[in-house]
Amino acid sequence: MRIATLQATLRLVRKTSIYLSEAEQRRLAALAGATGRSQSQLVRDAIAAYVPASDVRRFAMAGCANSGQPAAWSIADVPEEELLRGFGE
Repeated sequence: MRIATLQATLRLVRKTSIYLSEAEQRRLAALAGATGRSQSQLVRDAIAAYVPASDVRRFAMAGCANSGQPAAWSIADVPEEELLRGFGE
């Protein structure tokens, strides 16, 4: 990696430490080797996948509060019949 690229990257990130078990560290190292990505990038990607960015807005569908669905459900999981119920009436 060129020095200028490394310096630019370091301006965008902050160093932190995480504690992993030996098994977790081996899995992370193996995944990094298999994908050609750094362990740091894999951790950042995992965090991004687990915790949505704060600027991502989530909307609840009106009338679904009593459906028994958990708060963080996907509309893709709702049966089409339920989505269309009452449509056009």
